[in-house]
Amino acid sequence: MTTKLLTALLLGTSILGTAGVAYADDVTLNIESWRGDDLTIWKDKLIPAFEAKNPGIKVVFAPSAPTEYDAALGAKLAAGSAGDLITCRPFDKSLELYKKGNLADLSSLPGMENFSDVAKAAWQTDDGKASFCVPMASVIHGFIYNKDAFDKLGIKIPTTNEEFYAALDKIKADGTYIPMAMGTKDLWEAATMGYQNIGPNYWKGEEGRAALIKGEQKLTDADWVEPYKELAKWKPYLGDGFEAQTYPDSQNLFTLGRAAIYPAGSWEIGLFNTQAQFKMGAFPPPVQKAGDTCYISDHTDIGMGLNAASKNADAAKTFLSWVASPDFATIYANALPGFFSLNNTPVKMEDPLAQEFVSWRGKCKSTIRSTYQILSRGTPNLENETWVESANVINGTDTPEAAAKKLQDGLDSWYKPAK
Repeated sequence: MTTKLLTALLLGTSILGTAGVAYADDVTLNIESWRGDDLTIWKDKLIPAFEAKNPGIKVVFAPSAPTEYDAALGAKLAAGSAGDLITCRPFDKSLELYKKGNLADLSSLPGMENFSDVAKAAWQTDDGKASFCVPMASVIHGFIYNKDAFDKLGIKIPTTNEEFYAALDKIKADGTYIPMAMGTKDLWEAATMGYQNIGPNYWKGEEGRAALIKGEQKLTDADWVEPYKELAKWKPYLGDGFEAQTYPDSQNLFTLGRAAIYPAGSWEIGLFNTQAQFKMGAFPPPVQKAGDTCYISDHTDIGMGLNAASKNADAAKTFLSWVASPDFATIYANALPGFFSLNNTPVKMEDPLAQEFVSWRGKCKSTIRSTYQILSRGTPNLENETWVESANVINGTDTPEAAAKKLQDGLDSWYKPAK
């Protein structure tokens, strides 16, 4: 009897010990991201909201610099040191990670039914059979401006190129403000806030992007060269030393009130709201002439996936199902105005600048960035080369025609359109 009692006591101790470990030891999930600007929002709003409903799971948001993210993430994944949750860029960057086995298939994840096929397309295989990231948000391109500066100088919101350059000339002549805050040192800024911002008005958004993928258009065609001709005109308006100006420098020039216009993505809204001491407005990329159809880059920008090598996969899936929920969508879209929810459940946005950006969907045709799907799968990488050439054109070291030829030659060296 003593032996049986001892066995029972030992077994009970073992069971209690196991249960104690399960409840006492929190699982910690680490999120990889390029969005350092969002650190406070994750720390103060999103993570506490999740942890309150999911005791036992702790979450750490650990961003890298935007320009270093892809390389840093790749190195971490190769070394087995990457976080459990991977913030996903749209289309080919994440598709490549999935094909390498770095991202898990989330097709059957509870919550994925909350997204349309269009929303999921940025993080699916070409045949649509596997989804590997939960869609989080899209961003819209345009221009944010200093309302106080515009009012002081009597400038109306420009809708055409002629009005746009007239506004820039007026700002430059006054001398109080740098007309536009944009630098070329970080390269991607010139392409993302420059070429991909104004370009859709020339290549007609999805029409041109699809034609490029099919091989029916080339980057040397007029519709693709013309945006570079416009960028070349920006140089006199960017202020002294813009060639050495980083992305954070550009942000600071605008929010400190030293520049009147900021070529922007809507993701800037949250940060600018906390830093700028003046009223802000926004306008979409000006059209070539009055009455032209306007196009906006309304880019499926950010999702979140599961590191296939995560040792905390169950907890990570619990978190991802929450990311797929209407609760997350509401908190995220309002905590980060300018990141527009992709969830099927409508989100009422409170921020007036975010409302302005999203209102353009009602009058302009939406498209995504031209280099993100299919066309950057080879070497040289069209996305990265577009960064370089956009900066070169603005700097004046390449003509628009030379830049376009380099990009098309690079694409031709590896890309053969499907017949």
